[in-house]
Amino acid sequence: MIGDDVFVGYNHQDVSKPYLYPIIGPTGANMTRHYPMKAGVEGESEDHPHHTSLWFAHGGVNGVDFWHTKSKEVNKSFTGVSHRKHRFSGVPLLTTTLYSEDAWIAPTFKVLASAKTKYAFTVLADGSRVIDYDTSIVPDKEIDRIVFADTKEGTMAIRLAPQLRLKGEVATGKAVNSEGDKDAGVWGKRAKWVAYWGVIDGKTCGVAIFDHPTNLRHPTWWHARDYGLVAANPFGMSDFEKGKHKRGAGNHTIKQGEGLKLRYRFVFFAGTAEEADIAGKYDQWVKETTSKEE
Repeated sequence: MIGDDVFVGYNHQDVSKPYLYPIIGPTGANMTRHYPMKAGVEGESEDHPHHTSLWFAHGGVNGVDFWHTKSKEVNKSFTGVSHRKHRFSGVPLLTTTLYSEDAWIAPTFKVLASAKTKYAFTVLADGSRVIDYDTSIVPDKEIDRIVFADTKEGTMAIRLAPQLRLKGEVATGKAVNSEGDKDAGVWGKRAKWVAYWGVIDGKTCGVAIFDHPTNLRHPTWWHARDYGLVAANPFGMSDFEKGKHKRGAGNHTIKQGEGLKLRYRFVFFAGTAEEADIAGKYDQWVKETTSKEE
């Protein structure tokens, strides 16, 4: 909650993977597609039922597909919740951080990996709403190693509200990345951040996703589609840069005793990306998160 207003919900029971839904932006608009959590919403397409609002998954881990709904990421436990007090426009608020531990389980019920994830929810000085997603993935104790496969089907993802799409019946969306690529041109490109925005209920709003400099293969590639899927994916090299890399070039191996740490920020903002100073917000985030011990 932000004051008396709903910001975000965390869903983990009876699902193929934990996801965040609903997500309400600073203008009061729902920022992600309702389907498949809610069907029959006017203006929404009902494709890709594995696109559950905001989630983390990958299409190949030791040959197992976690991107679609064939395998499960199961919340094993909540390991803590913390609160930090601050103020916005004179209103006392909290930054709430949720700590969870998940198991990545194959259809054979074999546990392949464990992920410790930190979700932090807050509001910035201009009213932008923020979700920080930090995760650390390690092989299960019975597994020698796990391999994240070279595929575009992943990884840190959001499925936008249909008004933020670049094409479609109710689409009003625009997109830009940190390198100046625009609209459909952001797909498959490497960038520090990507932002989409459009008009929902008469108000301009959008979402930006930041890739942290400490992440694997930063700046990452973006599986950012004109139909509303936006995903940071550091693995799918051969799909994103066809002809430049052989299949498998993007594979990443995590051996027993090692881990993969990834950090992302989602900023839900009012106005356009330029009006919300997304480039400045990215620089400030990097400064804040690299100038102190984590």
